[in-house]
Amino acid sequence: MKSKLNKSDYIVLIIYYSVSSILNIIDYNNSDNALIEYIVDIPTTIITSFIVILIFMYFLIPKYLIQKKYVAFILLALVVLTFFGTIADTLGFWSGGNSLDKLPKWDRVILNGIYTSSNDIGLLLGILFTKKFYEGRNEIINIEKQQKENELKLLRSQIDPHFLFNNLNTLDALIDRNATKAKEYVNRLSSIYRYLIKTKDVEVMELFEEIQLAENYIFLIKTRFENDYNFNIEINTDISNKFIPTGAIQALLENVVKHNKPKNDQPIATTILIEDNVLKVINTKSAIISKNESFETGLKNLKARYKLLSDKTIIIINTDKEYSISIPIINLIEDN
Repeated sequence: MKSKLNKSDYIVLIIYYSVSSILNIIDYNNSDNALIEYIVDIPTTIITSFIVILIFMYFLIPKYLIQKKYVAFILLALVVLTFFGTIADTLGFWSGGNSLDKLPKWDRVILNGIYTSSNDIGLLLGILFTKKFYEGRNEIINIEKQQKENELKLLRSQIDPHFLFNNLNTLDALIDRNATKAKEYVNRLSSIYRYLIKTKDVEVMELFEEIQLAENYIFLIKTRFENDYNFNIEINTDISNKFIPTGAIQALLENVVKHNKPKNDQPIATTILIEDNVLKVINTKSAIISKNESFETGLKNLKARYKLLSDKTIIIINTDKEYSISIPIINLIEDN
């Protein structure tokens, strides 16, 4: 907790002292107090309590309480309360028409001083502490929110740097063989990049749009690798108002290609299965396993994004013949 007073704290102090002064004037007037009591007591209460507040907020709390020096804090707090409380109590005793010779014994003066000072600052300190507690909590929430946004942007920015290079090579070879297909390839590739640019700052996207992105990406893979990879999309549920992390399906398909190399003309078969609350990407495993570090990086990034977005987790099933990744579908209407 930040103990130093800010601009709004001083506004609170002004309002508090203004209201308390008005109430004191009304009370003194009803009690038929002498004018000198107005002149002495109210300013004395304001000045001494304000000084005590400053000592607490700028010295005792940051130097002792926050540093967990509790014994020293209590002792010094009692000294401060006694000193300034005694001043206020003594002046109040005198302004009431009493002779200073008739002051109570020193032990009684000390107790009265502590009581007076505590009474003057107790409510005010409580107000300031409550205000600063909520300010601190809101600041933490804002920092955590900004941190999550930064982490999500960082995770989403980690796209394979060879993606564009590989597709340009494929396009270069395709132009000479099939100009019509090359044109469609350009359209699909441009659609992917328009989508990536449009969603670069978006945490989640509608499942329908993510499937369209996946279809474009599958076209690129099929064009580049021909019959090495087969893909099938099965939708067994209503996908309206369903969301997943932006680019999640593309990342999983990318990992299928990077992690599995076909052998003996046996294509890698991949199924994208969409059910009520889960999206599964299931692929057959080849005899040749590519040890690609970006696979682990991409999967870790996706796990991290789910951790930041919700309390749902990814489920991985790895058998001898199949590899399956299940990612939760996010229903924003239910979650909110």
